[in-house]
Amino acid sequence: MALSDTPSASPVSDASPASAAAFPRQFARTRRFSLGVPGHFGVSPDGSRVLFVRTGGGDDPVGRLWLYEGGAERVLVDPALLEGDGGAFSEGPLPEEERLRRERAREHSTGVVAYAADAAARVVACALSGALWVVRTDGGAPFHVPAAGPVADPRPSPDGQFVAYVTGGSLHVVRLEDGTDRCLAAAEGPDVTYGLPEYVAAESMHRTRGFWWSPDSRRILVARADTSGVARRYLGDPARPEQPPRAVPYPSAGTANAEVSLHIVPVAPGEARVEVDWDRAAYEYLVSAGWDAHGPLVGVQSRDQRTVRTLAVDTGSGATEVLHERTDPAWVEIVSGTPARTASGALVLPEDAAGTRRLNVGGRNVTPPGLNLREVVAVEDEQVWFTAQEEPTELHVWRWDPQDGPVRLSEGPGWFTAAVGGGTVVLAGLTPDGPVTRVSGSAPGTPPGTVASLAEEPAVAPRPRHLVLGERELHSALYLPSWYGPGTGKLPVLLSPYGGPSVQLAVRARTWFGCVAQWFAEEGFAVLVTDGRGTPGRGPAWEKAVHGDQLTPVLEDQVDALHAAAERFADLDLERVAIRGWSFGGFLAAAAVLHRPDVFHAAVAGAAPTDQRLYDTHWKERFLGHPQEAPDAYARSSLAGHGHLLRRPLLLVQGMADDNVAPAHTLRFSAELLAAGKQHSVLPLPGAGHSPADAAVTENLLRFERDFLRDALAKR
Repeated sequence: MALSDTPSASPVSDASPASAAAFPRQFARTRRFSLGVPGHFGVSPDGSRVLFVRTGGGDDPVGRLWLYEGGAERVLVDPALLEGDGGAFSEGPLPEEERLRRERAREHSTGVVAYAADAAARVVACALSGALWVVRTDGGAPFHVPAAGPVADPRPSPDGQFVAYVTGGSLHVVRLEDGTDRCLAAAEGPDVTYGLPEYVAAESMHRTRGFWWSPDSRRILVARADTSGVARRYLGDPARPEQPPRAVPYPSAGTANAEVSLHIVPVAPGEARVEVDWDRAAYEYLVSAGWDAHGPLVGVQSRDQRTVRTLAVDTGSGATEVLHERTDPAWVEIVSGTPARTASGALVLPEDAAGTRRLNVGGRNVTPPGLNLREVVAVEDEQVWFTAQEEPTELHVWRWDPQDGPVRLSEGPGWFTAAVGGGTVVLAGLTPDGPVTRVSGSAPGTPPGTVASLAEEPAVAPRPRHLVLGERELHSALYLPSWYGPGTGKLPVLLSPYGGPSVQLAVRARTWFGCVAQWFAEEGFAVLVTDGRGTPGRGPAWEKAVHGDQLTPVLEDQVDALHAAAERFADLDLERVAIRGWSFGGFLAAAAVLHRPDVFHAAVAGAAPTDQRLYDTHWKERFLGHPQEAPDAYARSSLAGHGHLLRRPLLLVQGMADDNVAPAHTLRFSAELLAAGKQHSVLPLPGAGHSPADAAVTENLLRFERDFLRDALAKR
């Protein structure tokens, strides 16, 4: 079949050459089209107020705190107005804790990028350039609250009387009425922090917090992390040799983790602190924590990640009781929002059963086979709101209650999440036409409406053809040039996968990644994106097919998808096939030209983990085990040791300030290639982290990749 015989799944007008030429700059200027998109939604318990963060427009990087109330929006905190002269906001130096938090969150904006509110959503706190600001949603201007030092993660108490925050690794609390500031938990040394997640918690467990208020505002459950036993990495900027390197406590696979403990700290002076007691030697990972009406609820995980326990905590003694235990011969997947409890105390947990990750409430699976749970977003009374996938290319919001069972709330193709409170539901997500946010519910004074997106429309709109390919029914998206037609000739093929855990790309939503794929198509490629084994959305067995080998099945699926697509579309030129990717996708791209040069003729590998032993404990031991116990799994799943196989053009791209995939990955592998006499190219990005933020770098990197791939394939 010729390509022109297959209609586009989402026809749009042809992209002009001018639009394609303008795209890289727009992509960089809008910070991957994230600017102007509302997010970080929070709903008051009575459902009448919705808080959210949004920048001032599609090319405005400054985040503002907004309130949606009575069907209308208004700004609560505008950083530019807090400067005093009404000028443009210029962010000052960030505290190291905040800089690291943004790096872990891949946050690309400035100004208000996060906030926290009291239980009634009346008192809201945020940090700007390390300064603490508070605003009331029922009126009044934002006011600055003096703090003991640069502020990270400020959070009001449920009753709105205090704000707790972290500065210098210590947990403080300030009384808003009179500004009295107290240190509740002082760091005992430079390697100790209170109230912050350690590296693997934030990067690999998605636990972004380190302290939790009690509902009565009298105590705080706080995590203490001691990294004195963790090996250090020293990251410097080679472009600025006058600056000293920074030390990063980074636990590589097989090495010591931070020692993490939990403490119940009273707000009032004179009361004793209580340490939470569990077998930390057997369960060294603190994967979740919280404090509801029933008391503290904690999730801990064993080092081999095959067991997760849910613990209840006695607030007087710190003793714990095991409420539930999950086990798995590969690993127990962490599901955000769990464990939780309903008003009656029923545990809300995930359970892998009958090939499906199901929602379990009170010991009973309440969702059907085939509906794969992704996240619990809210629990109110006996109702549970969650996201789940019936169809792997879509993510929808569901509600379960004892009377109606599971009911889907979001409609149409898309990728959705939700925020809930007092009968009001905010459905937010991406559709094939772009971002959308809908507010609905039964709360008085909250009419149905939408929260506007101020994001720019992409100069090149994606037009994917969604495919199911091969024996394993691989979900893929094929992007073709808008100008392509009968008689145009064969197209070189560009595979653009991620292919690894936690990420799906071949989805029915307009993502920044789809926009980039379409741009490469407009530049003359047929772009194929495939989510193979190891990616989420198709159940536990699909995710865990990579246990012990994160390369062989992943690469097989990319090859099978390519060949199946070529059988259906005869104009795909299998004599000119390239592959590009970043992070796990970069690893996959480099592995493709090493191990399958018969299929792949050029590759761009960005931030590629070339030696899996250099990656962090929680992420890598989950899939490959402990390197001392499973050395073959690490050798099999690494690029290191296989450089002599290179026969195709390879471009390695590396951020020189990346503390996730350290520059050592690229530099050591490049040295191996050179020692083997293998030609290759290396593009260092000075000052760039794991997700490059500099606009000029982002813009021109796309063009650099395009030109490299064009030149490499032109020689065939």
